[in-house]
Amino acid sequence: MAEGPLRTPQTLGGVVYLTVLAAAAIGLGIVAAGAWRTGIVWLGAGLLLASATRLVLSERGAGMLRVRRRWSDCLMLAVAGVALVVLAVVVPDQPPV
Repeated sequence: MAEGPLRTPQTLGGVVYLTVLAAAAIGLGIVAAGAWRTGIVWLGAGLLLASATRLVLSERGAGMLRVRRRWSDCLMLAVAGVALVVLAVVVPDQPPV
């Protein structure tokens, strides 16, 4: 019987990638439910997790977290994660309409 495509992550980076996707889905669900600050923090935390993992893992072990060079991947993920968390903290509450 011919082997089909692999269905499980083959690296730790692949597992972290799926974890980041789950955090993003949870964050978007929380935003859709109305608690946008909490949802945005979930999104930012997922990106920060991806950045830290990309920094620590080897090129081969990074799996789908590896898109470009290590420093550019880490920098882009960290900047986006920090920006989302800061956004959630800094934006003032608006009075209900």
